[in-house]
Amino acid sequence: MNAALCEGAERVRVGVVLTTVKEGKECVYIGEEGRGVDYKSQKDEEAKSFSFDQVATVDNIQSFHPELLQPLTESISRGYNGALLICGASTEKISFLIDQSIIKQVLENLFSHMLSQMKEELFISVSFIQFYPDGSAVDLLNPGRQTLKLVTHPALGSLVGGLYEVCVCSAEEAFTLYETCKETLKANAGSISSRCSSLFSVAVEWKLLPEEVEPQVCCSRLQLFSLAGGASQTDLRGVNPLMKVVDRIQCEATTSDKLLHILLNDALTGNSRTVLIYCIQPQGLLDDETPSALALAQKARSLVTKATAARWCPRATEQEIRDNITAIRTRIMSQGEDEVHNTYRLAELTQNLQIVKNQSWEKRREESKKIKGKTQSCRAPNSSDNSEGTDTIKYLQDQLKQEMEEHIREGKGNVEKVQERVARIQELREALREETLKNGAATEKSDLCQQSQLEYNKAQERRRQFKEDHGRLIQEEVEKMERELAQEQLPTEGPQRELLVLTRERHILVLQMEALRAEAQQAETDLQNQYHRHQTELHCLREESLQVFRVFHQVSEEQRKMSEGRYRSVLLEAVQDAVYLSAQNQQLQADNKQLRKALGELKDTLAVRGDPKPEPLSQQQ
Repeated sequence: MNAALCEGAERVRVGVVLTTVKEGKECVYIGEEGRGVDYKSQKDEEAKSFSFDQVATVDNIQSFHPELLQPLTESISRGYNGALLICGASTEKISFLIDQSIIKQVLENLFSHMLSQMKEELFISVSFIQFYPDGSAVDLLNPGRQTLKLVTHPALGSLVGGLYEVCVCSAEEAFTLYETCKETLKANAGSISSRCSSLFSVAVEWKLLPEEVEPQVCCSRLQLFSLAGGASQTDLRGVNPLMKVVDRIQCEATTSDKLLHILLNDALTGNSRTVLIYCIQPQGLLDDETPSALALAQKARSLVTKATAARWCPRATEQEIRDNITAIRTRIMSQGEDEVHNTYRLAELTQNLQIVKNQSWEKRREESKKIKGKTQSCRAPNSSDNSEGTDTIKYLQDQLKQEMEEHIREGKGNVEKVQERVARIQELREALREETLKNGAATEKSDLCQQSQLEYNKAQERRRQFKEDHGRLIQEEVEKMERELAQEQLPTEGPQRELLVLTRERHILVLQMEALRAEAQQAETDLQNQYHRHQTELHCLREESLQVFRVFHQVSEEQRKMSEGRYRSVLLEAVQDAVYLSAQNQQLQADNKQLRKALGELKDTLAVRGDPKPEPLSQQQ
């Protein structure tokens, strides 16, 4: 088996999980040696046989690892791309079982292989994409990022451009991030979360012969697809994307422009080794999902992929692209602007150079640190964080009080120093306000919102479980009624048979009424709980608004008191200056009078002496 994996072409390997096995007129049972499924419907006389690589039930789902999943992780550790497609995990119970028994174990096997094989220069990163039913994609590690699109790497092939990656060091860290992103998906999608598909990718890269100046890098990628929807066109959850892609491949139609369809097409026919695990839950009568799902899984088993190990030298590839860019620029300068082909080629090479530079380990580690920092800052603070926040608030309050006292006391200082102190007071106020909001009502509001969303999800799951249980009970009663009617030796028509049928139907109607009454009572209870919880949240919002208003009022009062003190000080100084200037004015006026009096006396003295006036110049001559 391992030898076959290392060769080029290989078909998609398929494992089927039968969550329940129905018996009766319409049944599904495992074939011989556990590699097939025999399905017999009520309409057809003969049973249909479907062959797969392995068939299991929920009790022995771990049996997939030795034959299907272990070779997949081994090939990834040797530099090949791998894909694991999960379909049909529609219920919470099956989804939880798949996560714990399949996804978690695959990650542990992968990290165990990678860490046990030297690989000192090792780089492992993970990413998570959510796909809505309309085909739009969202990066859950950074929802505000640009639109995701497919780009072509010169050596690695197709990559998702604009996708954030987080560096991880262990399988536990990767699985924790996987669970966190799944919870985020449910919270973002709300009621349509069960119709959303997802892709969790693990990129593994290591340097071959790291002692060389320009070592080669071996790259492999594990893609874990979780596909929503059913294989029937009438399924209420929508149509499984796998069905659309398989139909396009078999019809040799053009590939869809949706990102999920392109990635699935590449996983089923491109450079990858692919394993499909389909969970099938027979629903009993009037069910066309089971045969459609079995047929779809068998179609996927006929597809062939061709995996090749990806090895490249980043520096050599980057230098080669730069040389080509220089050559084309020289050609364009010599041939003029009429060479359109060279212009497009230059744009393509420039884009390829940027893609190669984005694959740098250093750059991706820096991006990963930023994402982890944002994630940690968004987490709810624990008790130690609250105590630290309280100490910070007290420190800021003391600093603000001290600065304001100094400002009031030394308000006559230099203008520059006054402006600096005012700016420092404003900064302290802003910091105090933010810290108060962060450690006060904001934390309580966040906790209440998370709790409300969690309780809503639980209530929704409880109602769905009620409906499933009641539907199963009624279905069993219908089947029981049909079996009893078949066993009764009564004519096909007649009052006795009609009376018996009406009696049994009345019993079923009573069961339906009881089920509806129980569902209505549970819904009313959940509604009351939601009402009380929303009232609590409303009270919390009011308290938060009042607290913000109190802080604003306190800061405004402090600012008013400070301004009033400054104005009083300025007014006192102005009055003192006015009194001083008035005294100086009176003194100057008195001095002026004395000078005028002295000048008059001097004139009178000169007049008494009778000093002769100077004669005109003409008379002297």
